[in-house]
Amino acid sequence: MRTILTALLATSLLGGTAAAQDGAIRADQAEFRALYKELVETNTTLSAGSCTLAAERMAARLKAAGMTDDQVKVMFTSDHPKEGSLVAIYPGTSKKLKPMLLLAHIDVVEANRADWTRDPFTLIEENGYFYARGAADDKSQAAIWTDTLVRFAKSGYKPKRTIKMALTCGEETSGAFNGAEWLANNQRELIDAAFALNEGGGGRSDGKGNLLVQTIQVGEKAYQDFTLTTTNPGGHSSQPVPDNAIYVMADAIAKVRDYRFPLEFNDTTRAFFAKAGAQRGGETGAAMQALVKNPADSAAEAIVNQDKMLHSMLRTTCVATLVDGGHALNALPQTVTANVNCRMFPGRTAEETQAALERAIGNPKVKVEQRVKGKPIAKAPPMDPAIIGPMEQLSAKHFPGVPVIPNMATGATDALYLAAVGIPTYGVPGAWGDPDGNGAHGLNERIGVKSLYAGRDYLFDLVKTLSSK
Repeated sequence: MRTILTALLATSLLGGTAAAQDGAIRADQAEFRALYKELVETNTTLSAGSCTLAAERMAARLKAAGMTDDQVKVMFTSDHPKEGSLVAIYPGTSKKLKPMLLLAHIDVVEANRADWTRDPFTLIEENGYFYARGAADDKSQAAIWTDTLVRFAKSGYKPKRTIKMALTCGEETSGAFNGAEWLANNQRELIDAAFALNEGGGGRSDGKGNLLVQTIQVGEKAYQDFTLTTTNPGGHSSQPVPDNAIYVMADAIAKVRDYRFPLEFNDTTRAFFAKAGAQRGGETGAAMQALVKNPADSAAEAIVNQDKMLHSMLRTTCVATLVDGGHALNALPQTVTANVNCRMFPGRTAEETQAALERAIGNPKVKVEQRVKGKPIAKAPPMDPAIIGPMEQLSAKHFPGVPVIPNMATGATDALYLAAVGIPTYGVPGAWGDPDGNGAHGLNERIGVKSLYAGRDYLFDLVKTLSSK
């Protein structure tokens, strides 16, 4: 899931312009558009789609470009035949350089045709946008990675560093079979790399055609759901008592609402608050910089906490998302459950987050349990200049005058599973989105046509640069 930043820098960066082509598309862009269209129009929802089919179609394009059967593998398990992954290995000439990995997920969020203005599984170009489920999240990047290897194979490009690509399933549904996790735990040698490039970065516009900022995702929070349960003997509703399971749960949820996890920084968020604060200016910008200098500055924190995105970047957050209780209109409730969704700051464990929730609730009648156990701890990758540097330099070339800022995702991606096995993973700059989030996970998902083509050009150069040194 892409990080959706607010137009954080709008007041000071309105001079930034979108660096993209106008007019008719190039021949190579037309070839890319056909690949992108095929991938987008392959339904990969969990309910009715097939990631395996999408993987097979992209594999066929790689082989048609000249990659061999032993370099292109479509992989799935017998109990998840439609949730397959594609792994491609484009060989480099160096025996000393460790490979790099291009990661993207090809599954998409569910989409109901009756709710959409357009068919969600037909790519439609309209008013300067491509519309479809997955047009942005994350088939745009999956298509770019596949297209990059197709272009390399057709041209005979010989990188020094081997380039691997993994297009996986399961990122959009917590608890579903996850291809990135399965590869990391069962086929590590196929995806092992010095580093990986992933979703999560990218540009943000003002929604009026002006590109304001490019971001590099350097770390993310970990996703975890907790189930709260309280039980009661119940009884006849004509004789109510204070000890009511719904009331107990309501009190517990209120405690979760009022609890604030402590503020903390890591290298990424410290750099983000310093650089973005200076660019933003005003009271909030000054408060962001003040917090970097003194995290105990409660006055500065109070100002920053008014921005929900900044508040979330500073701490673990937990929020109630579902409640279910009672069994009859005329009976006292016997069982009530609630789901509390947490996004845990890098380095924080599910166990300590659970313990914090239990302390905040302070009632042994409310049982707190992890919904999915065994998830890895989020680990932020290093701010490695050998990787960050080329991203910044190429961004200056492709998007002149637009600042590049590292940020930590308050959401989560499959980078979590790669980091757990020692593969530092970075969300790349490139294509940009609008302040409204472009309908990702919602209705009428879209991506700007110029944004997609410009992002493709940038990422092609980035992969070539990082694989040639």
